[in-house]
Amino acid sequence: MTTADNVTAQDAEAHGSVMQMISGFWVSQIVRTAADLSLAEHLQDGPRTAADIAAAESADPAATFRLMRACVSLGLLAYEGDGFAGTPLLEVLHENSPLSLKSFALAQTAPGHWLTWGRTTEAVRQGTGQAQAALGSSIFDYFQTHAEEGALFSAAMTNLSTPVIREAVAALEMTGVETAVDVGGADGAFVLALMEAHPQVRGTVLELPHAVPGAEAAAKQRGLEERFEAVTGDYLAAVPAGDLHLLKYILHDLDDASAVGVLRNCLETLRPGGRIVVVDMVIGERDNGFGPLMDIAMLTMMGSRERTMTEFDALFAKAGLRRVRTTKVQAPYEVMEIVPL
Repeated sequence: MTTADNVTAQDAEAHGSVMQMISGFWVSQIVRTAADLSLAEHLQDGPRTAADIAAAESADPAATFRLMRACVSLGLLAYEGDGFAGTPLLEVLHENSPLSLKSFALAQTAPGHWLTWGRTTEAVRQGTGQAQAALGSSIFDYFQTHAEEGALFSAAMTNLSTPVIREAVAALEMTGVETAVDVGGADGAFVLALMEAHPQVRGTVLELPHAVPGAEAAAKQRGLEERFEAVTGDYLAAVPAGDLHLLKYILHDLDDASAVGVLRNCLETLRPGGRIVVVDMVIGERDNGFGPLMDIAMLTMMGSRERTMTEFDALFAKAGLRRVRTTKVQAPYEVMEIVPL
């Protein structure tokens, strides 16, 4: 072990790296505040001073300067003249960016997630999710009583999945598909993208009450409301009938028994010749990328998990299904097409 008398440059570097890990929550909240103050939108046409931003956002001028200076440290902003300019990193926080993470930044640092993440140690010691202890309910029940945060979470899921949806839509063969059901589809981004690409497809989103207005608004915004329906319901109870059932980022929210139950619900209402499409992260047993971090997020928030392909296949088999096609999309996500045994 290193002692005070033999600290090396490598030791000092390790110290700095761990310090960055420990202070990571500072960064999350700075990014949240940059998103909340709409810095990307304010700076889209060129540099502005902190005083300008503070006036536009009814914020304290001195504190706004300090925030923007911190954003320079993170690479979100750059000093320019007497003011600040945005960088390519800041563009990702613009609400209209095709790869926007603005809603994701706001949702992940809002109380529902933030308070629950404070109990990660308990999640690991107990092997259970911590939303009930932190919030007094499951995260999705919490969203139903905190509608604004629930809507923000739905938008965040759209942020997170946009690049994956683009690749998944291109990968799916849609011949013979008349009705696609986006199970737990939040704002309906997946099924709406399929509907845009395939005019013969009618789309349905099955969601909890807090998410239905966002899905309806998204369909109207795309001019697809005539072929679209948002249905209030619980996929743990029943799923509407369709030729194609979409499960994007759903199974990782669920323990194995619940995941099998949802798959069986989909199978029960799947029309002859239909398919179920699962889009989820696939991790390795000795993975060292983003997947294991998301796995801890799912443990803490939901008491659930990310899975290996072997674990997915076991779920499918228990539900009476088999995987017939797999397409790798943006790593570590994969599109798994499954059919009845």
